[in-house]
Amino acid sequence: MAITISVLKEAPGENRVALSPDVVRKLVKNDYQVLIEQGAGERSFYRDAVYTEAGAKVVDRAEAITQATVIATIAQPDDATIDQMKAGQALIGLLSPLTDIDFVKKLAAKKITALAFELLPRTVSRAQTMDVLSSQASVAGYKVGLMAADHFSRYFPMMITAAGTAKPAKVLVLGTGVAGLQAIGTAKRLGAMVSGYDIRPASRGEVESLGATFLTTSVSATGEGGYARQLTEEETAQQQAELEGFIAQNNVIITTAQVPGRRPPLLVTQKSADEAKTGTLFMDLAASDLGGNVAGSKPGETVTTPNGAEIVGAGDMASQLPASASDMYAKNVQAVLNDVNEDGKLVFDIDDEVVGELLATYDGEIISNRLRSVMELPERKPAEPEEPETPAEDQDDAKGAD
Repeated sequence: MAITISVLKEAPGENRVALSPDVVRKLVKNDYQVLIEQGAGERSFYRDAVYTEAGAKVVDRAEAITQATVIATIAQPDDATIDQMKAGQALIGLLSPLTDIDFVKKLAAKKITALAFELLPRTVSRAQTMDVLSSQASVAGYKVGLMAADHFSRYFPMMITAAGTAKPAKVLVLGTGVAGLQAIGTAKRLGAMVSGYDIRPASRGEVESLGATFLTTSVSATGEGGYARQLTEEETAQQQAELEGFIAQNNVIITTAQVPGRRPPLLVTQKSADEAKTGTLFMDLAASDLGGNVAGSKPGETVTTPNGAEIVGAGDMASQLPASASDMYAKNVQAVLNDVNEDGKLVFDIDDEVVGELLATYDGEIISNRLRSVMELPERKPAEPEEPETPAEDQDDAKGAD
């Protein structure tokens, strides 16, 4: 019996869809059955007819849920969806396991297999094709650069006209990971003077390769796998103090520092925001219900300071480029499915270095050690390999040798 992958329509405000028609076509070719909830791809400009042409079956939500081997979503499904799921079914998506422990417990209680992209061990090379956080950050960084140019009250490039010369905008990107580098590249292509700031000195080469200036920092905090480690209170204060000067020298500040499952680091203090010149634009890519990089930012809203600076809560940028974001997300989902598919069956090796961490829950248990740590559960140890039994005739030979 074929593995059945179901895709659900996301809640209002989320424009992406978990599988694109191109990936559906590849899955069907590899003997998967794909069910698409009616209208699931409309906000990504993928109509039902396109999915049907790709080999999927368009169904209502109830059938998509009950007939699925695995349900692929972008965001955490609502309680009504989980209530309709059965033990043994799988769920894959951005499930917020590190911040919604009650949701995780509910999945475990129902014995639903949950694969949460936030838990993926991103430093393992085999996991790169599954890395949703990176693929969506790439989309978000590009889009936030465009949005910054659209929101800014002046030109981005230098413009020489009969009426005079307009100076180029000075753009500062705080955090030069995947999203930050995309924002730098986009702003440079639009003609701005761009600087990049990061607490990882190794980022200098990447920033300068894009034609931007790397701002020297007195705080160095490279962590495991090249990612930034969490700063101490003293380092945080030192970082915020040096950033005040950099922020005052720029017209547009794009902030991109995010930590899955934790509050984003505060890079732009209330003092820096309040003292910013009139017309200064802050684009906070980390804005969420957990907070943001800019003091006073609110997800999905634009806040104007008393001094006339604008703070845009730009936490949904990937959703604002839904077709491209969905296509990349779908390829990440496909990579996971390929990894756990063994001869037409989904096999979840909880001791595997990638799958074992990607799994939030399996067979009623909390699997990921990262999640277990957050839930204050003891670390799960890999099963000890069983020693092969010695055949009876070998035992006799051994006795004879004595």
